[in-house]
Amino acid sequence: MESHEWRERTDEGLRYFRANYQGGRWTFLTTLKTDPDWEIVHPVPVELWRELRDILWRKYQRKRGTWGIIEAIDKIISQFHPGETPDEEED
Repeated sequence: MESHEWRERTDEGLRYFRANYQGGRWTFLTTLKTDPDWEIVHPVPVELWRELRDILWRKYQRKRGTWGIIEAIDKIISQFHPGETPDEEED
């Protein structure tokens, strides 16, 4: 299993995100710093896919990731139309 984490400052406070890749499927989780429980993000908005791609790109540049996984994320992002999410079966 591969796991990638990042955080963002929001109006609610510090929000943590985690993307897990296992068995050819991605799972996105989120929590606030003040909340001990992780929640599944479903459907995953395109902004989270783009943030994950940016993180993977930076890891790839440091030789800590593979190009194939970035191509797979690009394919998922290309399926988005403005205001829509892709079918979860194609993740």
